[in-house]
Amino acid sequence: MTIIEKIIAKHCGKATVTPGEIVDITIDARLARDFGGANVVKNIERNGLEVDDQSKTFFTFDCNPTGSDQKYAANQQYCREFARNQGIHIYDINSGIGTHLAIDQGLVIPGDTLVSTDSHANILGAIGCFGQGMGDRDIAAAWSAGSVWFKVPESVRLHLIGEPEEGITAKDIVLNLLRKFGANTLLGYAVEITGHFVDELSLDDRITISSMGTEMGAIAVFFTPSDEILDYCKERSGKEVAAIKADPHAIYAMSYEINLAYFDIAVARPGKPHDVVRVKDVEGVKIDSVFIGSCTNGRISDMRRVARILENRKVAPGVVLKIVPATDEVWNACLQEGLIKIFKDAGAFVGNAGCAGCAAGQIGQNGPGEVTVSTGNRNFAGKQGKGDVYLASPETAAASAIAGHITTIEDIPKEPTLFEIGVVGHDVVINDVDQQERPTVLEGKVWIIDQDNIDTDMIFHNQHLAITDMDEMGKYTFGNLVGWEDYASKSTVGDIVITGKNFGAGSSRQQAVDCFKALGNIAIIAQSFGAIYQRNAINAGFPILEYDDLSTLELKDRDLIRIDLTTGLVTNLNNGKELCIHAFSKVQMDIYQRGDLLFTP
Repeated sequence: MTIIEKIIAKHCGKATVTPGEIVDITIDARLARDFGGANVVKNIERNGLEVDDQSKTFFTFDCNPTGSDQKYAANQQYCREFARNQGIHIYDINSGIGTHLAIDQGLVIPGDTLVSTDSHANILGAIGCFGQGMGDRDIAAAWSAGSVWFKVPESVRLHLIGEPEEGITAKDIVLNLLRKFGANTLLGYAVEITGHFVDELSLDDRITISSMGTEMGAIAVFFTPSDEILDYCKERSGKEVAAIKADPHAIYAMSYEINLAYFDIAVARPGKPHDVVRVKDVEGVKIDSVFIGSCTNGRISDMRRVARILENRKVAPGVVLKIVPATDEVWNACLQEGLIKIFKDAGAFVGNAGCAGCAAGQIGQNGPGEVTVSTGNRNFAGKQGKGDVYLASPETAAASAIAGHITTIEDIPKEPTLFEIGVVGHDVVINDVDQQERPTVLEGKVWIIDQDNIDTDMIFHNQHLAITDMDEMGKYTFGNLVGWEDYASKSTVGDIVITGKNFGAGSSRQQAVDCFKALGNIAIIAQSFGAIYQRNAINAGFPILEYDDLSTLELKDRDLIRIDLTTGLVTNLNNGKELCIHAFSKVQMDIYQRGDLLFTP
């Protein structure tokens, strides 16, 4: 078996599992963050559920560790009160990013399972642990039952050969992989990365690479733990730790051999993490700001490399440099090692440990027209503000902050590029469950959005994340999708959305599903869905279906179609043409008929 198959088999009580099999897996650590936590609690309370095991259940307040937004603050306090009553541990606003804490605090070890409302929970693949981002219902189910259903994915092996050129970092490696595979080639697969060079990667470097598996559409990116990482996990957890690795004859859906010698120092251009080019291709682009941190590059080794570049130098005039360590432990190490002084002397702003720029409530957001170099993992339009965001390594980011334009360490100029003159309360609302009999044949008019990789920030922008009342969600649907910003005003009850590959890529926000329910839309048909989005829709009882090719239907906008959820038969009622797409699975139909994952008739 592959790594993920071994972990799933161990946690569902079976000797073996195979791809496509749907099983219930026990979850070793169950996390809820500040923006999703309130909905998790409401789901628990509304359905009269109990917490299965408080010792395995945690809140991690990492999205807004300053409590600067009233709705975030209200949600955090709501969760605190629930935690006090239930005896649940909180990693509060002074702790840092939950997925990092899970490793550093020994909440999980290699071979374990973890779920979180963080779409980058697959970071845990860095230690050979299966971490998965999930929506509010999923997490509530895990908290109450201690397990969740999961479809065993196929695995892909990426074998790295050769040696990278000097200056190539872990961030450059994962950006180059994104350039090769794009946002959906690896969609839904569990990826294992192997090779002699990989064996020497540090924990921090593995975290950087695993954290961007989400941007490649992967379920997770796994590394076989080295002896160094096994020792680290043993020390942090106080448990005996064994390596988890694939069998010699494990079966992979695809296997690639990739030569590191051809990798470049790279950046991702604004809007798409997979739109990756050489730094040389964009060198000289004037920048306004730099952000260094996030779950991808906020570890102590990242901070040390940045400090070496900034020492005895100054940030270019007019450029804002924001640095946010991933955890409080990293922050304190920066203080003890004198790195904070180096950052401050260079002109940087240092923030509390946390997610920072990826979450609308904290440090790292930019304004309209602002050009930012960021070490984060996403640069979707609107994700980190209203400006343009280039993704890069900490080294490239620090060098660019000094230069005032995008550049590498080797090309930092003697003089920086300058700007030219002239130029409340517990008001969380949970949706009512539809308990009426659900039809298995649907009819509605279609909206055809012929785009791939429509991410959750395009569907439901992160500035509205604190909204938990479904009645408020509908008006924001596709509010950040260019050309479809007026969708909510022109959509009618009973409409069906038809779109391309990887619909719902990105964050784990439930609102990106519920906003369609709020509008009265009845289904979404896509060539493929982001893994977390797919689960969120199924668990909300909202019909989603996948197709291979719809061309024979000769569909046009506002055509009336009929869908049989049981057989997958789709009929264009305007011309009589029909074909079969993928029908509901047994699990999907069961949840759909119940109306919600957490509702028992």
